[in-house]
Amino acid sequence: MTVRAPLVPGKQSRARSVPAQIVRPEYVGKKRPQQWRGSHVQTAETIEKMRIAGRIAAQATQLAGEHCKPGVTTDEIDRVVHEFLLDHHAYPSTLGYKGFPKSCCTSLNEVICHGIPDSTVLEDGDIINVDVTAYLNGVHGDTDATFLVGDVSDEARLLVERTHEAMMRGIRAVAPGRPINAIGRVIEAYARRFGYGVVRDFTGHGIGETFHSGLYIPHYDNPQLTTVMEPGMTFTVEPMITLGTHEYDLWRDGWTVVTKDRRWTAQFEHTLVVTDDGYEILTLP
Repeated sequence: MTVRAPLVPGKQSRARSVPAQIVRPEYVGKKRPQQWRGSHVQTAETIEKMRIAGRIAAQATQLAGEHCKPGVTTDEIDRVVHEFLLDHHAYPSTLGYKGFPKSCCTSLNEVICHGIPDSTVLEDGDIINVDVTAYLNGVHGDTDATFLVGDVSDEARLLVERTHEAMMRGIRAVAPGRPINAIGRVIEAYARRFGYGVVRDFTGHGIGETFHSGLYIPHYDNPQLTTVMEPGMTFTVEPMITLGTHEYDLWRDGWTVVTKDRRWTAQFEHTLVVTDDGYEILTLP
């Protein structure tokens, strides 16, 4: 099996249109979103809306995964996600967020996160993360998954499987009264068993009526993080695990983050709410 050369930017298609009747988040058309000044704890009504937005995002991600096959472009995956979200009256949250030009992120092989869909063609043996956020009824639901393209090496397959397990271990650490750092501690301890790197500068985040609330969820052990989880808090757990270093380079597009050593990386993400006795995942299809 040949491993493809390091990626280079492809050609982007024109921005996809969204019908006027689909409600946009406040940041669309602005340089940056408004700073969130509300609580990290949501009302029962907001959480119920997030379940719906989260389910649609999860279904869109699942559909994207079915299209992750050799010969398909990342732009085609973006089209599939875009049309699915519009069909369900949801706005693709990434489209226009701080100027991001597409309706999902497609992060291939050595791309850690924020890959921009373009003319890049998937090849047999690749791995690709598709990150989808749906905005509906005034709230966001954010999820992602890494998919295997064709016949993938054992090294890459194990990385993907273990990254999913790392996310699930982090999620199982969620409970009221615990420090948020419990999440990162268990993720890093698990990843280290295999000699993997854990990305530090891109983290989970608070989410709800705002895409990123200012609450942040590192995936490595950071004892200085003393925020305590409370029932009703909503945030993402989304570890990015690498075969090599956690250090990175940023492409000239200002978005695409690649591992400094160009070794491959995987990611999984769910949006959760802290419950009275643990957690509930809000991004299940």
